[in-house]
Amino acid sequence: MKKCTYVLALLSVILGFSCATEKSETIDYAALSEEDRMRIATDLAQQTIMVDGHVDLPYRMKVGGFTLQREILDVSTRTEGGNFDFPRSKEGGLDAPFMSIYIPARYQEMGGAKALADSLILMTERLTTTWPDKFGMAYSPADIRANFEAGRISLPMGMENGAPIEDKLENLAYFHERGIRYITLTHSKDNLIGDSSYDTTYMHGGLSEFGVEVVKEMNRLGIMVDISHVSDDTFYDVLEVTQVPVIASHSSARHFTPGFERNMGDDMIQKLAENGGVIMINFGGSFVDQDFREGNDAVREHLVNWLAENELSRTDPEAQQYISEYVAANNPFPSVQKVADHFDHIVSLVGIDHLGFGSDFDGVGDTLPTGLKDVSMYPNLIAELLKRGYSKEDIEKVCYKNLFRVWKAVEQFAADNA
Repeated sequence: MKKCTYVLALLSVILGFSCATEKSETIDYAALSEEDRMRIATDLAQQTIMVDGHVDLPYRMKVGGFTLQREILDVSTRTEGGNFDFPRSKEGGLDAPFMSIYIPARYQEMGGAKALADSLILMTERLTTTWPDKFGMAYSPADIRANFEAGRISLPMGMENGAPIEDKLENLAYFHERGIRYITLTHSKDNLIGDSSYDTTYMHGGLSEFGVEVVKEMNRLGIMVDISHVSDDTFYDVLEVTQVPVIASHSSARHFTPGFERNMGDDMIQKLAENGGVIMINFGGSFVDQDFREGNDAVREHLVNWLAENELSRTDPEAQQYISEYVAANNPFPSVQKVADHFDHIVSLVGIDHLGFGSDFDGVGDTLPTGLKDVSMYPNLIAELLKRGYSKEDIEKVCYKNLFRVWKAVEQFAADNA
């Protein structure tokens, strides 16, 4: 069935017009009822390839006690807890969540970063060999298209924190061979590559000399450079060095969170667009809403003290009930509308061609907005964007076309310079 044929047929019934081709679409989605707009958003999500730049399932499996020597977490069925599994992905229309090969900053000091990366890659691959009818590895946009046509969810991989590169440029070729298609240069601490947005030491004042060579080698190999988590100085240094577009795999607009360097300022977003890159919006409450961010800090401090005073841990039933009630009463979650505000702001700055989804599902804990609690809920955001005047073509760009454009440009540069 041709993509969105159902959408057009549905609209012809709702609005009483005839659509012979997709090009004839002139639809005022805001004029539709909430129910009809939601039906259209759900169909768009399920009929369109949807990529998410950052889902932390591999590390969720690790902290859950799943290893290569134990039974793998069964995400082929609906799971208790977590934000991602196959049934919910199908409901929400998610086709290609980038699996985050996340390396905590402590491994930079204690060692073992490369070994951890290898184990998380192997766990991701094991999902596709255990349930080959549901999941497939993906190393290119073409792989994602093939899996989409076969009804499989693609599992492309991005490495969060360049620490596993260690001090060896040759490790970049190694991880490219292992399937890594983007690398987030830093995480919560400065590393050998450059400075982190979360650190205060500013060890290098941006990219290190080694970091410059890392970016050049990533360009040469065809690994996308991810500037989420880096300091502002590191970001600007990257743009001076890179010869291809870069991505922010899970960042939002600092306009709404003043002083939060982990998000991107307006000038950075404009420079990213000039580079041809894409910012993929993080759904985490602290990323999208300053009031929630400030309230979350206060709530966290209260709960730490309360747990200590009552000699309880977060896993105790009494504590879980108290935490749930206290959070609900003292720091209401942000809304889908707050997330859509970030899309509006970035479109006002640079247009629709530089946006994507970068949810950070399974990575931001219990901070997700109401209506965006897991991967089944993307249609809620799509419906809100349609209500605000975004077109079907706009939604397709956000879902995959913008990211595919960058990815293909990176692939082409590598092929031309092989």
